[in-house]
Amino acid sequence: MSSLEYKFQIDQKVVYPSQGVGKITNITEKKFKDQMINYYVIYLAVSDMVVMVPVDKVDELGIRAIVSAEEAQKAIDMMAEEVEPITSDWKLRYQMNLDLLKKGSVLDIATIVRCLYHRSKVKELPILERKLYDSAKKLLEDEISFALDMNPKEVEAILLSKLEPLGLVRDAKNSSISSSFDDDDEYIDEDDDSIIPDDDEDDDDDDGDGDEE
Repeated sequence: MSSLEYKFQIDQKVVYPSQGVGKITNITEKKFKDQMINYYVIYLAVSDMVVMVPVDKVDELGIRAIVSAEEAQKAIDMMAEEVEPITSDWKLRYQMNLDLLKKGSVLDIATIVRCLYHRSKVKELPILERKLYDSAKKLLEDEISFALDMNPKEVEAILLSKLEPLGLVRDAKNSSISSSFDDDDEYIDEDDDSIIPDDDEDDDDDDGDGDEE
């Protein structure tokens, strides 16, 4: 396979939705089950980890190039849009947002951040949702910082400034939102994953979908 046939090139920044923003450090071949497979080697700075992803699996895993400056600005502007009341059933809300994260577009990630930020102002998020919010927020900040050539801390401040003006509207609606839904959210221990299975657990060694070095 020639380099022209690869979707990504060495040194290119990419978004791996379930892992973070990374950099293609190499494209290599590796034997798997008696077959030679081409892999992207991706360094993920957020976790200081290197992963190997089969070239033909990147679309399936949602791995994509960093968005343009225009798309990044759309994601920033989206933070200032008013949010619709969302169910207080955290398990349903968690699954909906997890599905968005797997889709992985910058607007999908922005939607998660906006939704969970405002929900957290109504009631503290359960542990799994808090982790999802933190992951989505970090991913959004990192991608926008690369797209706009800005410091991630600057991006964080800009996003917060877009989210906060909605606070007055949100606070005025809290009572009506609370009365519209059953707000008896469940909380679970951090080590208890019996309610929501962790779909992101890799069993890559069995199917060749990617592995870590």
